[in-house]
Amino acid sequence: MATRKRAENAKNSTRTAKAAPKPAAAPRRPGRPAGGSSGPEQREKLLDTALALFARQGIVDTTLAAIAREAGVTPAMVHYYFKTREQLLDVLIDERFVPVRAAISGAFEDNAGDPVAALAALAQRFVDLAAERPWFPSLWIREVISDAGLLRQRMRDRFKDTHRKDEIQWIVRWQKEGRLNPDLEPALVFPTLLGLTLLPLAASTFWRSDPQRRQIGTDEIARHAIALLTNGIAPRRNKR
Repeated sequence: MATRKRAENAKNSTRTAKAAPKPAAAPRRPGRPAGGSSGPEQREKLLDTALALFARQGIVDTTLAAIAREAGVTPAMVHYYFKTREQLLDVLIDERFVPVRAAISGAFEDNAGDPVAALAALAQRFVDLAAERPWFPSLWIREVISDAGLLRQRMRDRFKDTHRKDEIQWIVRWQKEGRLNPDLEPALVFPTLLGLTLLPLAASTFWRSDPQRRQIGTDEIARHAIALLTNGIAPRRNKR
């Protein structure tokens, strides 16, 4: 009898345990999304991924979700660092493009007394920057030179035309000092340098199947641009 009673009590305890409601899960605290690593490395990876996608397909056609897929993380992880694409663009400008602009403008200041050397150094810096940052040529052409580029509009809103005006003033100053060809149009010098360097750098990725151009790399592009800048297209004169 006692054995039967103990069995019934055990059965009733089991039913009660099954019927008892499960405690509600504690709400997730604010912070980094679960899963994946965080920190400077993850943030840098997301910036690199965004730049690569922007250069490949443009900013308009690249969402934060697309950046997350390319980087192999969740959209929540991207939003943890960058709330909107506009915020991401501002970060890219501050951390990636401002240093590029500083490197470019420094070529004139470092060669203030020799404009030919300054322009040749600027062409070389374009090529060096592209070698260090593969996204640079395509993204610059797609999003900065183009009037419809979102990056161009964002940079113009933040910095106005300060850099462009400074570049033109350098050319005008050198022409007045008799150090530079007076027939040059100051406003076209910088776009000309871009055309001599960034255009072939951006196109070089498609030349691998072209037997006549597949051997052209950054060294050849830099040498060609500097030769045009310093000697033009006329044949060399024999030195007497």
